[in-house]
Amino acid sequence: MDTSAPLTLFNSLTRRAEPFQPVRPGEARVYSCGPTVYNYPHIGNMRAYVFADVLGRTLSFKGYKLTHVINITDVGHLTDDADQGEDKMERMAAAQKQSIWDIAEHYKQAYWADVRALNIRQPAEWTVATDYVPQMIAFAEGIAAQHCYELESGLYFDVSTVADYGRLARAATEEGEGRIEQVEGKRHAADFAIWRKTPPGETRQMEWDSPWGKGAPGWHLECSVMSGAVLGFPFDIHTGGIDHREIHHPNEIAQNQAHCCTNGLDDAANSGAKIWMHNNFLVERSGKMSKSSGEFLRLQLLIDKGYHPLAYRLLCLQAHYRSELEFSWEGLGAALTRLKRLLIAVEQLKARIPSVPAAAVLLPVPGRNFANHLARFDAAVSDDLNTPQALTVLEEVAALKKVDPAEKLAALVALDAVLGLDLLNLTRADLRLRPKSAIVTEAEIEATLAARKDARAAKDFARSDALRDELAAKGVEVMDGDPLGWDWKLG
Repeated sequence: MDTSAPLTLFNSLTRRAEPFQPVRPGEARVYSCGPTVYNYPHIGNMRAYVFADVLGRTLSFKGYKLTHVINITDVGHLTDDADQGEDKMERMAAAQKQSIWDIAEHYKQAYWADVRALNIRQPAEWTVATDYVPQMIAFAEGIAAQHCYELESGLYFDVSTVADYGRLARAATEEGEGRIEQVEGKRHAADFAIWRKTPPGETRQMEWDSPWGKGAPGWHLECSVMSGAVLGFPFDIHTGGIDHREIHHPNEIAQNQAHCCTNGLDDAANSGAKIWMHNNFLVERSGKMSKSSGEFLRLQLLIDKGYHPLAYRLLCLQAHYRSELEFSWEGLGAALTRLKRLLIAVEQLKARIPSVPAAAVLLPVPGRNFANHLARFDAAVSDDLNTPQALTVLEEVAALKKVDPAEKLAALVALDAVLGLDLLNLTRADLRLRPKSAIVTEAEIEATLAARKDARAAKDFARSDALRDELAAKGVEVMDGDPLGWDWKLG
C-alpha cells in the first residue's frame, strides 16, 4: 500500500507541527508514561493509551520498525505531583490493609485488562519501576555532584543547573511551574526530589538503601531511567496526558539534560526525545471522572451498563487527540451505533465472500478502486493523527457499491489496522446493549425472537406484536430495521 504522505506530528516542546524524522532511519522508538497502579484507571486515563496506540499503529502503517515502551509506576508517585503528600501506593496499601506488592499486582492486571478490552496493541516492553531501582540510584549518582543537593527529606534536583527549564510547560507565560508552592529548604520552588528518604522512625513497604539513606526514588526519575535504559537517548517520541506537560515532563527533561548534556532546548533532542506529544483531557460534567467520587468512570462500568469497550475507543477517535473530548452516555450510545453500522458493512461483505480468512494478512491487496480513499486516509493520519477525518474515509469505503467484496473487505481491514476497531473479528452479538443487571437471558431473548419470526411467517401479526410487547416489558427493544436480521438491545 502506498503511504507516501509525509508524517507530521505536533511537538509540544516547540509548539508546532513537525515532519517526523527518526533518529535511526526506518525505526521509531516511542515511550509512553504509563499508570501508577494504586487504583483502577478511569476512562480519561485510558484515552492516553488509545492515543498512544493510534500513534504506534500509524508508525507501523507508515513502514517504521516500531519499539514502543510503556512503564508501570509501582513506587515513588506522591499524592501531589510537586513532591507533596504521601506515596500513592503506600497510602492505598494502608487503606486496604494489604501488601503494597499485592496492590500493585491487582491494579496492574486491571489496567492490562482495559488495554486488551480497548484493542490496544501490546508494547515491545512494559517497564516496571521497581525492576529499575539500581539503575535509578546509579543515574542519580551520576548527576548529583553538578545538579543536586541534599536535604533531610531527600536528594533534590536544582533546576537552575540546566538550560531552558520549564520550556515544555511554558512556565513564564502559561502559569505552569509557577503554580508550585515554595517548600522549606528548597533553593527554588520548582526543584524536585529525585530520591526521597524514609523519615526517621518510619518503615516503608518499598524502600532501598542508597548513598543518601534508605528511601525510594522520585516519580520523575523513574521515567528518565527507564526510557533511556530501553530506548537510549535521544529517542524519537515521548507521549503522555496533557497534565504531564506542566510538571512531570519538564522534570524528566531536566534530568535527561543533566544526564546527557546541559545544552539548551533549541535542539529538542537535548530533552531526551525529539518530539513530545500530549493528548488533551476527557471532560465529564457530573464529576465522576475523579477517583475519589466512589463509582468513578471505569471502563468496566461502561461494560456493566452494556456498552462494548470498542464503542469508547470509537468515541475517542471521533475527536482529535489534542482536543478536549466530552463524555456523555448519549455520545457513547451514538458511537456504539456508528460502530454497528461499520460492522454491518463488514458482515454483509463476509456473507458475499466464499471463504473469509481469519487473519488480515491473508486478505488480497486493495485494488485501484480504493486508491483514492487509501491516499486520503493516509493523508489524514499523517496529518498529526487526524482520526476524525480518517473515520470518515473508512465509512466512505464501507458505503462503496459495485466493487469486489474481497478487495473492499481488504481495504476496510487495512484502514482498521490503524484505527484498531477490530472490525474483522467483531460480531453483531458482541455489540448488543445488554447491561450486567439485566435479568432476562440472551437464550430467552433469542427463543422469543425465533417464535416471533415464525409468527410473522405465518402472518399471525397479533402474536408477533404480543411477543414484541413481551420483550419490551423485560426491557428488550427489538430493532426490526436491522438489515442483517432482527437485532435487539436491553435498555
